[in-house]
Amino acid sequence: MEANDYKSNKTTTSQPGLSDEVLSCVMPYIDDPKDRDAVSLVCRRWYELDALTRKHITIALCYTTSPDRLRRRFGHLESLKLKGKPRAAMFNLIPEDWGGYVKPWVKEIAESFNCLKSVHFRRMIVKDSDLEVLARSKGKVLQVLKLDKCSGFSTDGLLHVGRLCRQLRTLFLEESAIDLKDGQWLHEIAINNSVLEHLNFYMTDLTRVNFEDLELIAKNCPNLTSVKISDFEILDLVGFFRHAAALEEFCGGSFNDQPDKYTAVTFPRRLCSLGLTYMGRSEMPIVFPFASLLKKLDLLYALLDTEDHCSLIQRCPNLEVLETRNVIGDRGLEVLARSCKRLKRLRIERGADEQGMEDEEGVVSQRGLMALAQGCLELEYMAVYVSDITNASLEYLGTYSKNLCDFRLVLLDREEKITDLPLDNGVRALLRGCQKLRRFALYLRPGGLTDVGLSYIGQYSQNVRWMLLGYVGESDDGLLQFSRGCPSLQKLEMRGCCFSEHALAVSALQLTSLRYLWLQGYRASSQSGRDLLAMARPFWNIELIPARRLVMTDQVGDAVMVEHPAHILAYYSLAGPRTDFPDTVIPLDPLVAGLEL
Repeated sequence: MEANDYKSNKTTTSQPGLSDEVLSCVMPYIDDPKDRDAVSLVCRRWYELDALTRKHITIALCYTTSPDRLRRRFGHLESLKLKGKPRAAMFNLIPEDWGGYVKPWVKEIAESFNCLKSVHFRRMIVKDSDLEVLARSKGKVLQVLKLDKCSGFSTDGLLHVGRLCRQLRTLFLEESAIDLKDGQWLHEIAINNSVLEHLNFYMTDLTRVNFEDLELIAKNCPNLTSVKISDFEILDLVGFFRHAAALEEFCGGSFNDQPDKYTAVTFPRRLCSLGLTYMGRSEMPIVFPFASLLKKLDLLYALLDTEDHCSLIQRCPNLEVLETRNVIGDRGLEVLARSCKRLKRLRIERGADEQGMEDEEGVVSQRGLMALAQGCLELEYMAVYVSDITNASLEYLGTYSKNLCDFRLVLLDREEKITDLPLDNGVRALLRGCQKLRRFALYLRPGGLTDVGLSYIGQYSQNVRWMLLGYVGESDDGLLQFSRGCPSLQKLEMRGCCFSEHALAVSALQLTSLRYLWLQGYRASSQSGRDLLAMARPFWNIELIPARRLVMTDQVGDAVMVEHPAHILAYYSLAGPRTDFPDTVIPLDPLVAGLEL
């Protein structure tokens, strides 16, 4: 949340010629948070009008402010998005008990925020009691509830939501860790809700539900346009599909019967977004009749090889969004570049067992990237795991992909030798050519980018606001050169650092727009992290997660010991240091260390 308190040295009168009536009419049309922040700093009256008319707030980290401060600043909110654990939690890098509890926020929401209709919690710890309080206090008005990658609750909590939140248009639970007790929660939605438009419990363990409840929801909710479910036999959904006439998006399901039986499945006519879990080559023909209508295709959990990808993709000329694994291969990307000229978003994840892939074509390299750059000129988002890379392929992206706003590349360790390292010139060409970039991630391997390349990132990332860098640079000098640039960078995440604590601290001070810093793996000078305190300043919290060892399960189910290097998390907070530190987190307090701010 960009919630800078009003500065007392600002003028206290409105601008000449702009009456309150005019301002009140204009304010609702200013949606961009940065524009809103700028407006609120003009004068006291504009600050007050912003507070009265702001409808939505996103708080990127729940500890950067307090529920009470939010209420006092924006009491008329209609929509709130609140993020808890750092993004690294999605990769099991953050202790489960790190924090991010919704309880104090739910308490404030229940007592205040009378206009609130939409609540989105992301990577937070939610208890059943929190859901009960929320449902009892806001059930009559709540239209959107998103529990996005959350944990700590069960189907008992969802039961309160189903019974009391009868005006819900959207219920989003995707990738949340939910304790499954029964399927009664879905039955309550089926008998109580007639306005549901989006239902999503994709990639959850909520498998114990009745297909008749899904069918009843389809009957009772004529505006149901999106349903994403867990593993559920497709043949049991024939009735659901028949009644869901308005359905435009479906994800989930499973195929457990003989392939020829699936010819009886008919999808709704408006369906244009599809993701069928565990769909293999034998089941793929059920998609062919309407493939030309598809705008979004999710193949992340399909059981398709490179040839299958080619066969399906060439039938989808109107595709705008594709999500899949690197088994698509360079050949699949070449088919994509030839067939899907409207493609805007592409996400290619690493396969679950890449080392054991039977399909040797299932790797992505510079060949596929160069084809994409030339063939899909409307690309706005690209996230890709590659096994090989060259400077030339990045130069192609800089030359042709002028609409890229979000680019993320991870170089896998599958190949011992990479064709063309370091990538200094390619990264420079990419950043110089893609002027619209706002989010940028580059995760390489040692030697992938020199200090010169790191300085290029700083020099040519004028508009980038979020950045993830892994195994880049060679020395502290490269990091310091990088930090002299990036004037718009607000959020920086780094892994596999070769940098000292002192250089990290100095760089944090030089990045003038930085509000959030997460680091894992660096040259620690001491157990206490004392050198990190050089970045200390007012309203700046610094937390340390010491190195630890964890027993985790690998891809074949064996228990393995994993070393987690130390983490640093630093962020601006108007609320001061948090008070719910677990034993796994050490706050670094400059006053305790004897430093003066």
